[in-house]
Amino acid sequence: MDWGRRNAPAVLLAAALAGSTALLLLFTWEFTFLQDTWEFLMNRRDLSADTLLTPHNEHLVAVPVAVEQLLLRLFGMSSARPEYVILALCLAAAALLLFLYVRRRLGPWPALFGAVLLLFLGPAWEVLLWPFELTLAGSVLFGLAMLLLLDREDARGDVGACACLCLSIGCSGVGLPFAAAAAVDVVQKRRRLGLGRAYLVLVPALLFGLWYLGWGSDAETHVSLRNVLASPRYVFESVAAAAGSLLGLGTSPFDGSPDPVWGRVILVALVVAFAYRQIRRPGLPPGFWPVAAAAAANWFLTAFNQIPGRDPSSSRYQYVGAVFVLLLLANLLQGVSFGRRALATGAVVTVAAVAVNVVVLENGRDSLRQQSVLTQADLAAIEIAKRTVAPEFSLNTEVAGTTTLIDVQVAKYLPAVEEYGSPAYTPAELADAPDYGRRQADIVLSQALPLSTFTRLDAYDPASPGENCVALPVGDPSSPEELRISAGLTRIELAPGPHAGFSLRRFATGEYPVITEGAPGGSVTTLRIPRDRAPGYPWYLRVEASQQARVCR
Repeated sequence: MDWGRRNAPAVLLAAALAGSTALLLLFTWEFTFLQDTWEFLMNRRDLSADTLLTPHNEHLVAVPVAVEQLLLRLFGMSSARPEYVILALCLAAAALLLFLYVRRRLGPWPALFGAVLLLFLGPAWEVLLWPFELTLAGSVLFGLAMLLLLDREDARGDVGACACLCLSIGCSGVGLPFAAAAAVDVVQKRRRLGLGRAYLVLVPALLFGLWYLGWGSDAETHVSLRNVLASPRYVFESVAAAAGSLLGLGTSPFDGSPDPVWGRVILVALVVAFAYRQIRRPGLPPGFWPVAAAAAANWFLTAFNQIPGRDPSSSRYQYVGAVFVLLLLANLLQGVSFGRRALATGAVVTVAAVAVNVVVLENGRDSLRQQSVLTQADLAAIEIAKRTVAPEFSLNTEVAGTTTLIDVQVAKYLPAVEEYGSPAYTPAELADAPDYGRRQADIVLSQALPLSTFTRLDAYDPASPGENCVALPVGDPSSPEELRISAGLTRIELAPGPHAGFSLRRFATGEYPVITEGAPGGSVTTLRIPRDRAPGYPWYLRVEASQQARVCR
């Protein structure tokens, strides 16, 4: 019984780690590569310094690029599951390190509550469900490891902290705030441990400086005087959003929309509680200042680079913000004794927050699932049209139906498929895909093949229908006929009358997403459909015409 009481937090943590990992993998098991990951897959496949060190959205991302390179060579490109496994394990490891950090200051039960809140942080769904966010999660993981190693206060701990700080900075700019934490730690302990340990900050700073001179200085920056002046409010809103997200009050569980009001209330309550504690027991533990420096650096640097899409309530910022809120609380509450009633209240609050945040996480999963379906459908269309698609054809926003495939160009994609395998749907899988995926695949196919029409005006001959022609009944153009057609040439003959519309579908059902210019009455239009790699899936033509029309195959 004593063993159970002593080890209950560790046992429950192990269950939470396993449950979170299983849930994240369950949510993402059928997902493919998403969004910015395609920049790595299309533009960074060769082994070179530029591949590792070219900035991405202003950040040094050498470590995530190296991980992507390794996974690509080990597992190929036919499945994205390995990178989802790596992300889930990284998040679990970060929660474990947070638990160890908080346990040293507050004990095992508060540490358990903090780790569980982080593991199921639904408002941070972008970080929890999108492997590209190894950039942020990796920086946090190695940053937490650095803080724990600094607690050792010995030579081995300093060497390990230096290595972890290098890796944290190598994942993304989120590593830079942890450099601020390390610098404050060195200054704080200079009399007791000496300034010789300053190397643990100087070495990563030197490496980052060399990177900036060679590659980073060319990166786009959004720092402006306006952002600097507005930064205090941005920081307040960021802290409020992170606090609210932790307790399941920062985001609506129904539609995922941010609700900053509760976060502000919680933040004000924390400030009041902190002021009360300072009156009752003045002073702060030494470990507070490194974490405070890192948290301030993180939020202010984000504020200085604010642009539309980088709001305080943005999902990808909630994870890092929540970590810093928990680290700050662990140091502010250090020395406080928690009774059974307080721990029971903490447990209830944690369970309630997790229940809400799992729903928010599921909403985020649904959003990424749609992106995954569109990605696999659009890529399938490119591969079906492989024989005739132009090398310069790319999945821009207008064609792909999403903004996340702008890095996919045929000249880069098809060679990658030849070497590493295909992540796209097969034609059979595409036929069974959700309707929005099939619809978009038809649109991509029509432009990738491409479909084309040529119209001859005043060429209709009522006395010469030709062979293999089908006369469409004259009727209401709002209820047009549908004809199954194959690849090759199809002729559409229109009797004199008003303008007629032609539209097509292939994998789509119930709609005709491929819209042509149509043709005026009295004309003959030749529709050309190149042959492709899915001959078993015919096209369907719809003619909207008030007058007599013939379709000749």
